[in-house]
Amino acid sequence: MRILIPAAACALAFVAMSGCNARHNASNFAGRASDEWKRSYPLAAGGELQIVGGSGSVEIHGGTGSTIEVTAERVARAATDEAAREVVPRIEIHEDVTPDKVVIQSEGLRGIVIGVELRINYKVTVPGSAKVRVRTVDGPITITDVDGRVVASSTNGEVVIRNVKGRVDARTVNQNVTVDLASFANDPVEIRAVNGNVALTLPTSTNATLEANLTNGTVDVKDVPFEAFGEQTKRRTRGRLNAGGPPIDVTTINGNITVGARP
Repeated sequence: MRILIPAAACALAFVAMSGCNARHNASNFAGRASDEWKRSYPLAAGGELQIVGGSGSVEIHGGTGSTIEVTAERVARAATDEAAREVVPRIEIHEDVTPDKVVIQSEGLRGIVIGVELRINYKVTVPGSAKVRVRTVDGPITITDVDGRVVASSTNGEVVIRNVKGRVDARTVNQNVTVDLASFANDPVEIRAVNGNVALTLPTSTNATLEANLTNGTVDVKDVPFEAFGEQTKRRTRGRLNAGGPPIDVTTINGNITVGARP
């Protein structure tokens, strides 16, 4: 049986404050308007970016510079284009900036607003050494080419993390998680999904201890040297990748787990 877990319900006041979508009939939103909100922040080596989003996508790419470059598309849907255009400039994004950490939070609209749907879609470039922490509701997350720690969590949004080298903590509900490790050293990896598949790829030479747990689904470890140890069940697979090492912990409810070599 497939159990669907809906996105968190939002009271109207919360919708207005946080930017969380209220669900209405699509015919109520014939109008649409958007603009771009841009910022640039210097970040110290090894510093951290945090994005706390509501509804909308987040795309983050590691770059060669020392600054964070953010472009946020603020989108409003309403009964008419004119009504949507009036709302867009009022969509608030909060910034908390220090040399070592930049926090960006989708605030949405203040007060009680009825008959409006909001989204904020982020496209961001960070220094390659940066740590990244992202949380969204009803939006996908994509993070690529980052060497620092990555923490990503979404409800009703797919999480895709590619070509990363640091510690990874990825979680999603009602969608899939894809993680591609460019290297694996001493930092643990933890991946969680509810009603979604998990796909993990890593170098064939990876030395790690794998534990994969699921409720309904299958576990497939392929193209990476794997030696099982301890009790093996339909719901749990444990073993060493090559010589063993730091933990890689993968769990899903109602989904499949695939662990394989990087192409």
